Amino acid sequence: MIVETGHFALVLALALALVNAAVPLCGVVGRDQRLMAVAPSVALAGFFLVALAYAALTYAHVTSDFSLVNVVENSHSAKPLIYKITGVWGNHEGSMLLWVLILSLFAAAVAVGGRAMPVDLHAAVLAVQSWIAAAFLLFILLTSNPFARLANPPIEGQDLNPLLQDPGLAIHPPLLYLGYVGLSITFSFAAAALICGRIDAVWARLVRPWTLVAWIFLTLGIAMGSYWAYYTLGWGGFWFWDPVENASLMPWIAATALLHSATVMEKREALKVWTIFLAILAFSLSLIGTFIVRSGVLTSVHAFANDPRRGVFILAILVFFIGGSLLLFALRANALKPGGFFAPVSREGALVLNNLVLSTCCATVFVGTLYPLALEALTGEKISVGAPFYNLTFVPLFLPLCALMPIAQTLAWKRGDLLGSAQRLIFAFGCGLAVMLALFAWRGGPSISLVLAGLSIYLIIGSFADLATRILGRAATVKGHLFAHAFGLPRSAYGTALAHAGIGLSLLGLAATGWGAQKILAMKPGDVASVGPYDIVLQSIGPQTGPNYTATVAHMAIRAGGVEIGDVDPAVRFYPTRQVSRAEAGIKTIDFGQIYTGISDGDTPGSVNARLYWKPLVTCIWFGAVVMALGGLCSLSDRRLRIGVARRARKLAAAPQAAE
Repeated sequence: MIVETGHFALVLALALALVNAAVPLCGVVGRDQRLMAVAPSVALAGFFLVALAYAALTYAHVTSDFSLVNVVENSHSAKPLIYKITGVWGNHEGSMLLWVLILSLFAAAVAVGGRAMPVDLHAAVLAVQSWIAAAFLLFILLTSNPFARLANPPIEGQDLNPLLQDPGLAIHPPLLYLGYVGLSITFSFAAAALICGRIDAVWARLVRPWTLVAWIFLTLGIAMGSYWAYYTLGWGGFWFWDPVENASLMPWIAATALLHSATVMEKREALKVWTIFLAILAFSLSLIGTFIVRSGVLTSVHAFANDPRRGVFILAILVFFIGGSLLLFALRANALKPGGFFAPVSREGALVLNNLVLSTCCATVFVGTLYPLALEALTGEKISVGAPFYNLTFVPLFLPLCALMPIAQTLAWKRGDLLGSAQRLIFAFGCGLAVMLALFAWRGGPSISLVLAGLSIYLIIGSFADLATRILGRAATVKGHLFAHAFGLPRSAYGTALAHAGIGLSLLGLAATGWGAQKILAMKPGDVASVGPYDIVLQSIGPQTGPNYTATVAHMAIRAGGVEIGDVDPAVRFYPTRQVSRAEAGIKTIDFGQIYTGISDGDTPGSVNARLYWKPLVTCIWFGAVVMALGGLCSLSDRRLRIGVARRARKLAAAPQAAE
C-alpha cells in the first residue's frame, strides 16, 4: 500500500506540474493576479508529493520489499542499513527520483523565499521550473518507474554494486545533485526574465544567491566525487578527465562565469545578454551531462543506465528546453539596451576577461568530452581523449587565469590602476617566487610542480591583498579602529578572497604530487618497505567477515625514524551475491599528506601484492574545495545578496516622500 501511495503521488505531482506550467504563465500574459498567485502554493504541494514518493521508495529499500524490481536489482537483506538508504539513489530510477525531488525542493524554496520578487517574475520562474519538473516526471513514469512490481518476487535481492557500498555514496550524489539540478533555477530565472522583460540590476541581484547556492553544492559534490573515486577505486590515482566527471565540471565552470558576470550586471547593468546566455548555458550543460550519464553512449564507472530508449527521451527533453530557451533568447536579446560603460582596465574589465577565459576552458572540456562520442556515432571510429589533451589545452588557459585573479581583486570599479594593483601584490609575488626557489633547492623538479607551487602561494596570499589594503588603509586614518574596519567590510569581499584562496590550496595539493613516491611489490608478514620518508611493515594477513562480504585484510604499521606513528588496514572484499571483488584502500593522513596502501591477492600463499604511495599535501586538493565553498557561504551571508533587500531599500526611500 505504501508503494502504491508513492506511485500515485508521482502521478499527482505530474498533474500539478502541468497545471503550474500553464496557469501562472497565462496570468503573466494576461496580467491576472489571481492566476499568478496560484504558482507558490502549487509548487509547495508538488514538492510534498514528490517527497512522499521518495519516502515510499526509501521505505521499500529499508524493509527489503523484494516485490519491487528496483529493490531486487539494488538491495539485499544483509546489506547494512546505511547502504539500504543510500542505495535508493545508487541506481538509475532512484537517482532520477532524487533529481526531481531536488528540482521540486528548489521550486518550493523560491515559492517561499521569493515572495519579495516582482509578482510576474515570481510566477514565471515557478512556471518554467514546473515545465522542467513535468518533463522529468513524465520521463520517470514512462521509462524509469521506480515502483514497478514483480509478479513473482524472489526471496533475496541482487545486492548493490560493491563500488557504491561506501559512505561516499551518502554524501557525493546528494551534494552533486543539489548543484547540478540547482542550476535549473538560474535557467528558470533567465527564461522568466525573457518572458517578463525584467532584465536589469534587480534581476541580477535576485539570481545571484540562487546561483551561489547551486555553485557551493556543485563545488562540494565534485570534490567529494573526486575523493570518493580516489580511495574507492583502490589504485591511488585521480579520476580526473573522466567524461562523466567532465559532465559536472562544465556546469561548474559556466556557473562560475555566471557569478562573475551577474556582478558586473548588478554594478553597471552591463553584460545583460551575456549573463542571460550563461544562465541558460549552465543548466543546458547539466542536461547534456544527464544525457551522457543515462543514455548509454559511453561506458564509465560513473554511468547509470544503458537503455537507448531512455537516452532518446532525455535527448528530446534536452532539445526542447535548450532549443526553446535559445529561441526565446534570440527573439528577445535584440531588445536589450546596453548598460553602463567602464574602462578596459577596471574590475568590470577583469571580470569580462575572466568570463572569456572560463568560457574557453568550458568549450575545451566540451569538445574533449563530446568529440569522441560524435566521431564514433558518425564514423564508428573509437578514440580516447585523456589527460594529454587537457594538459595542452585546458591547463595553459587556467593557470594564467589564476595568476590574474589577485590583480583583478585589487582593481577599482569602473576605472582601475594596473600598476598600482601590481604593486600591492609584490609581497605575494615575492613569497611565491621564494617558495619556488626553496623547493627547487630542496627537492629539484619536476618543473611543473615548482611552477604550480609558486603560483599557488602567490594566489593564496594575493587573494587577501585587497582585504589587507582596504583594512589597513582605512585604519590608518582613524587610529585604533583596525578591527572595526575589518568587521565593517562586506562579507562578500571575504567570500571572494576565501574562494580564490581555495583554488590556490587545490593547486598546491596538485603541485605536491610531483614529489610523491610509490612502490609496487610482493609482501609477506614481517616484510618492510620504504616509501617516501616512511617505512611500512606488513604485520599480518587475515580473513574478515562483514554483513554481506568476506575480506582478506593486511594489517600494516607505519614507522618514521623507527617509531610507529600509525597503522592502515588495506583489504580485498568479496561480495558473494554479485560475485565481485573490490579493493579497500588503507589510508593514513599525516600533516596534510597521505600514506595510501592497496593490496591484491599474492602470487604465493601467505603473501599479497602491495601498492604503497606517499602523497605529500594531497589533502589540500579537497581542503581547497571546502575553503571555496566556505567562501561561497560567506558571500551568501552578505545582506546585500539577501532576497528582499532591494525591496526594503525602496520602501525606506519612499517613506520620506510619503511623509512629505
